[in-house]
Amino acid sequence: MPSAHHAYDSTPANSQLRSQNSSLHTAINSSSLTRRPINQNLAMLICFLLLYLTDIPGTLSSAVVTLDSIKIYNTHEWLKTSKPDVYFSCKGENKTFLPDVKEVNVSYTFNGEESWQPLTENASKKCKRCGFYEKDTFKPDDVYDEWEFCPSAFEDSNGKYVRHKKNEFDATFLCPMCLSLAADLNSGASLPQKGNGMHIFLVILICVVVSTVLVLGVILLHKYWQKKKREQDQARFLKLFEDEDGIEDELGLDLEM
Repeated sequence: MPSAHHAYDSTPANSQLRSQNSSLHTAINSSSLTRRPINQNLAMLICFLLLYLTDIPGTLSSAVVTLDSIKIYNTHEWLKTSKPDVYFSCKGENKTFLPDVKEVNVSYTFNGEESWQPLTENASKKCKRCGFYEKDTFKPDDVYDEWEFCPSAFEDSNGKYVRHKKNEFDATFLCPMCLSLAADLNSGASLPQKGNGMHIFLVILICVVVSTVLVLGVILLHKYWQKKKREQDQARFLKLFEDEDGIEDELGLDLEM
């Protein structure tokens, strides 16, 4: 009888418990190894994003340019009775056709809410090569005028810029944000190098703070997860021994019988 009871003590209950503990430790180690690279990559991504948004001009803001009015004085079609297809375009950007502009010597005014607006956007103080053109079917498009389109040209207090081409057109552009954009860029360009160093220091400081917060958050979550797992393992451990005691009682009853 004692030998039978001793044989039961080494039965699968203990081996099952050892297997569960081993798998638990393996899961904890693998989880901690996978969380660290993810945390580090996220912190690096936030730092690079902050540097990109603060160091590249025009990333945070851009000035929208709309057409306020236009009047054409000429068409380049062989048949003067045909209606012109006038469009505005900047180098490297899409063409913006003006579907309402079909007659010469007629002033067209717009409110900036038309479906084809805006004409373009200025994200920096750098000029763009833009112009008005007339679409042709059998030959290259005709050019009303082509010039350097600069945000600094919007000197009017209302953000307006008038372009006149003799015997071709008169056009008024509207860009209320161009004045503030040019002022921001000029003020940024006039800052001394010491200011740039302070700016970089602030970005690095923000990166360090963000990384620290992320690390602490992951550590706290990991500790909380470990605590919950220990509680579950203890409950599972007690349940195994309760089951074992129940089996021993049943075996004792069977042997007595």
